[in-house]
Amino acid sequence: MLATIPVILAILLGSCRADSLGGSPDGSPDQTQTQAQTDAAMASQHQGDQPQGSPALDPAPRLPVTGQMVTYTRLGDQDIQGYFAQPQDQDIVGGLVVIHEWWGLNDNIKRMTDRLAGEGYGVLAVDLYGGQQADTPEVAKTLVAAVTADPDRARQNLQGAYDYVAQQPGTDRIGSLGWCFGGGWSLQMALGLPQDLDGAVIYYGRLETDKAILESLQVPILGLFGGLDGSPDPDTVRRFEQTLQELDKPVEVHVYADADHAFANPSGTRYNAEAAEDAWQKTLVFLQQTLQSAN
Repeated sequence: MLATIPVILAILLGSCRADSLGGSPDGSPDQTQTQAQTDAAMASQHQGDQPQGSPALDPAPRLPVTGQMVTYTRLGDQDIQGYFAQPQDQDIVGGLVVIHEWWGLNDNIKRMTDRLAGEGYGVLAVDLYGGQQADTPEVAKTLVAAVTADPDRARQNLQGAYDYVAQQPGTDRIGSLGWCFGGGWSLQMALGLPQDLDGAVIYYGRLETDKAILESLQVPILGLFGGLDGSPDPDTVRRFEQTLQELDKPVEVHVYADADHAFANPSGTRYNAEAAEDAWQKTLVFLQQTLQSAN
């Protein structure tokens, strides 16, 4: 249970497929410092960036899809809406929770959600910003800080997202996928559901390297990182991978030497075509292996 791991900002979920898992007490000095450093590094990586659509959105979905905004949970007196997409003319072959980059749930995330749905999945793109989006790095930094300040709300949000996907037909197996800010939350989702989530894809984002934290992980992990990135930097990525290997955990990590942070983001100006396309193909293989094997 996640509550037994005192430093995880975990997520979780009370669906019929999973126990309701709580997060650790927030605000300890070490935890706050670590997250603050992570947020600052991420902001530094995005200086001068813009939330414009990247070439990741150029390919059309492989299959026709339908998508719409849905209310997937309620937090206090606020309905939380996300974007749900699924294949139009065939059954869903697995479920996926997509967690946006630091710009928020914008049209670019929706279009990437369509691409994933075009591979046969029922995909819910969540909104951790409560309907807000960033149009500058300064605004994005403020929105990230708000989530950092209230991680329990993010956990409840993602619990509702998981529950919503689990209720859809064909989602016997569910994975998570996130970029940047969302990549870190994808890992936390895997840590929070060690027995119930079926796979997690991390496109960069905050990592854990503490063996005591990672020991509970049972979910297969695909990590995709840039060798020029500072958030996380290559040394942190290596420690993350080595720790999981020492624990005999299912992990596959790829570091693209010439790629920087956000190299595959749906939004932004740091797209690296060669690295992003290879990462996309590895993502599709991973999702097929982890989400479709039971179908």
